[in-house]
Amino acid sequence: MTPTVVTGEAVVLDVPCARFPSRLLALLIDMAVQVVLGVAALLAIGAASGHLNAASVAAVVVTATVLIIVGYPAAFETLTRGRSLGKMALGLRVVGDDGGPERFRQALVRAMAAVVEIWMFTGAPALICSLLSAQGKRLGDLFAGTFVIQERLPRRASLPPVLTVVPPPLMGWAQGLQLSRLNDQTAEQAASYLRRFYELTPAARDEFGRRLAAAVAAQVTPPPPPGTPPAAFLSAVLAVRRAREMQRLAPPPAPPPGPVTWPADAVAPAPAPPAPERTQPPPPGGFAPPG
Repeated sequence: MTPTVVTGEAVVLDVPCARFPSRLLALLIDMAVQVVLGVAALLAIGAASGHLNAASVAAVVVTATVLIIVGYPAAFETLTRGRSLGKMALGLRVVGDDGGPERFRQALVRAMAAVVEIWMFTGAPALICSLLSAQGKRLGDLFAGTFVIQERLPRRASLPPVLTVVPPPLMGWAQGLQLSRLNDQTAEQAASYLRRFYELTPAARDEFGRRLAAAVAAQVTPPPPPGTPPAAFLSAVLAVRRAREMQRLAPPPAPPPGPVTWPADAVAPAPAPPAPERTQPPPPGGFAPPG
């Protein structure tokens, strides 16, 4: 299941919830680790009990139990941003209801709730709550405001090459295709159908194809030419949508080089030509002054 999560920045996310079998196996791994730690702590306490009285031994046992059952999972999940050893092995992660990473407060609440719903009642309350919750939440998740997601997913199959291009008979029709009303959910359903096209039985292939083609045709214009097979119609619509999206995201071409123009205030004015040297006129009578 993939619930819709709205983050604090109003971003809508589709996150896949972890399935119950994988969560159960991760829980068993974590409990096995805690049991091993508990046995090791009891052996260490037993070896040192000769130097302690009964009250001190009881206090140390209680402290070690609290640290292993509550402190260890809370600290480990906080440091690893929502992943315990079992969740790491199964590709799971604990996140907040807003899709953000798990905080220490949330990890502590989950660990404290696990004492009651898992350790004291052998997991029965967690099982019942997980089966009733749409997101598979146990009681600790409800109190902490968290849920578990599947972080590692199998690789999604790609479209067959023949279904990634516009069929030649639809080339002219596809040039005037209007896709502004085609929403992402319908487009993803059509792409999922084409990815599984050769895996479906002929009857299921025809039935799903007709339904999806009708849903897509209600959101695009003009309608496909009469007699167009659903697979060809869906392939053409998705190919045009993909090409236009790539064209929209492509960087704009660089402008061609042109003449370099400088602003007027950046050009220094040319220096003025020097003024001609002025000479004194000769004295009256044509005599030159004495040297």
